[in-house]
Amino acid sequence: MTEVLLKELSNSDINWMIATGQKKEIPAGTILVQQGKTLDTLHIILDGTFTITVSQATNNPLDRAFAAMEDSETLGREIARVSSGEIVGEIPFINVRAAVTTVEAAENSLVISISRQQLTAKLQQDIGFASRFYRAIAILLANRITQLGHSKLVKSNTLRDMLFILEQLHDSDIDWMIATGASQKIAANTVLIREGGPVDALYILLDGTMTVSVSEDERNPLTRAFAALEGDETTSREIARLSKGEIVGETAFIDTRLPFATVRASGDSLVLSIPRQQLAAKLQQDIGFASRFYRVIATLLANRLEGMFSRLGYGRRVYSKGQSLDENVEYEDELDSNILDSMALSGTKFDWILSRLRKN
Repeated sequence: MTEVLLKELSNSDINWMIATGQKKEIPAGTILVQQGKTLDTLHIILDGTFTITVSQATNNPLDRAFAAMEDSETLGREIARVSSGEIVGEIPFINVRAAVTTVEAAENSLVISISRQQLTAKLQQDIGFASRFYRAIAILLANRITQLGHSKLVKSNTLRDMLFILEQLHDSDIDWMIATGASQKIAANTVLIREGGPVDALYILLDGTMTVSVSEDERNPLTRAFAALEGDETTSREIARLSKGEIVGETAFIDTRLPFATVRASGDSLVLSIPRQQLAAKLQQDIGFASRFYRVIATLLANRLEGMFSRLGYGRRVYSKGQSLDENVEYEDELDSNILDSMALSGTKFDWILSRLRKN
């Protein structure tokens, strides 16, 4: 992944990181990020390898039984490895949440560490840096999601994600998206994005539901693409379900790779379609919009990755009706009371978007 940072960041960006960050040697076995703890530092791996594990301390016999069945000595398992060029600590940095994984040095390694305070100040003062930084983070997160392979069905809190996203966009950004895009009715069973095919627009799902599936056909991507266009049936596996508030086709604006999954309307749906060419031009011409857009995409991908990590772990805590809340426990679906007001405002924005599109 080294090429991602070198490609996306400018020489001045890298020079700032070198001058600001602290170079640290990390002995093998050292925990760089501890699951459940707030992280105040962003780490860039210069050399070495780190393991990413998901675990949760618990005395629940059922959790221990599952761990034993999977031949795990501890209530946790390794889900990924990261090495030179990767960034560690980007998810809690973007979402200001406790870490959902533990990152440990698998060998003697070298990192550059930058404090949250210094990086936050830089992002606020240098919009160009912010745009390039968030784009790089989004690409790294998209790569990580692809590597995990969506081995588990993912159903995210899409409307809640959208409320967080609207909070980060300016009203002028939303105005531009509505003016440039067009509301489009998608009939049930219509393919919006085809695996291996071009993506012509960014879509925001305003109403309805869609499914995301990956092909289990072992033929090469070009052969599969032509077979799909000719109507040939291919074996596929559903990996996610999308509902109101989801953004679809976003990775086309951060990565040149073709989509790895097919998105199909499972029921009659309504989307806001923003043409790719116009959005790409806006991102190049308006650096402020670009910084906010790439932050939005990075946030969305971070939320998806967090959801995957949580489902891969043991002892996941989710509040259910009738359950007594424990103030010392952070539940997966818990909302920070400090952001409820801003989410209410974002909800009003979302309703406003719907009302404006219905009038058009």
